[in-house]
Amino acid sequence: MTAPHLDPAVRHDMVFLFDITDGNPNGDPDAGNRPRTDMETGHGLVTDVALKRKIRDTIALAAEDDPRYNVFVQAGHALNTRLAESYQANGLQLDDKKITAEQAEPAKAWLCDRYVDIRLFGGVLSVGKTRALGQIRGPLQVGIARTIDPISPADHAITRVTQTKQEDIDKGETTEMGGKWTVPYGLYKTEIYYSATRGTKTGVTSRDLELFYRSLQMMFDHDRSATRGRLAPRGLYIFTHHDKFGAAPAHTLTERIHIQSHSHTQPDFAPRHFTDYKITVDQENLPDQITLTTLYT
Repeated sequence: MTAPHLDPAVRHDMVFLFDITDGNPNGDPDAGNRPRTDMETGHGLVTDVALKRKIRDTIALAAEDDPRYNVFVQAGHALNTRLAESYQANGLQLDDKKITAEQAEPAKAWLCDRYVDIRLFGGVLSVGKTRALGQIRGPLQVGIARTIDPISPADHAITRVTQTKQEDIDKGETTEMGGKWTVPYGLYKTEIYYSATRGTKTGVTSRDLELFYRSLQMMFDHDRSATRGRLAPRGLYIFTHHDKFGAAPAHTLTERIHIQSHSHTQPDFAPRHFTDYKITVDQENLPDQITLTTLYT
């Protein structure tokens, strides 16, 4: 029997927690790579794009070269070339501007079956000569992650003993200055939603969901760098409905995950570890048609 949270035929609403220690989880290129921050509240942010990039980079590894788990949005590969392959594989002519959306459906299905990120996240496919492909709305929607408490990004001045230019060495210069941003500590929370209605259209399977959950757990281990410090998953809470439509609005479920730090009682307290937080799950009066699964806490 399939575990409730692995059933692609029903709706799932999720809360994912992860934390950072002495690293930069998502730099802003418009601000000198400073960690993304809500400038009004001081809370740290990690974009949905950054999270999905990590998932894409990990899920193919978890699938162990299964041909159904190729990644569409991948460095070094042009999207138009891959879209053209979908036409060619289904006997469609790239130069035929009269191809209708209905005629392009086999090519869309081919893309969904071949690329896991299209199957899960969807994609805009109406570019170049493949306009008839239109857009695929993905069943998995990942929100922007936000820290529970405000963060205090630190800018560290660093030096390098090797110059970039020979003329600087000729002048007698011996070091170059640089900078590095870090967050001392931050516990991030994001919400993720799975639509079974869309998942049915893109062909999501139980294995897709299993590998997605495994990727959330392991993606930080496969994306390590000195800049990112220590990133770690701290919990995935999955509210599973009994059907595609759902038994309750998503926010009434995700708000049952309560996260509180000592800063609520000690105004000057600065969290520096996951143990500085208390996480409780309100399961009182949980609808009978909702199942809660908790992973890797």
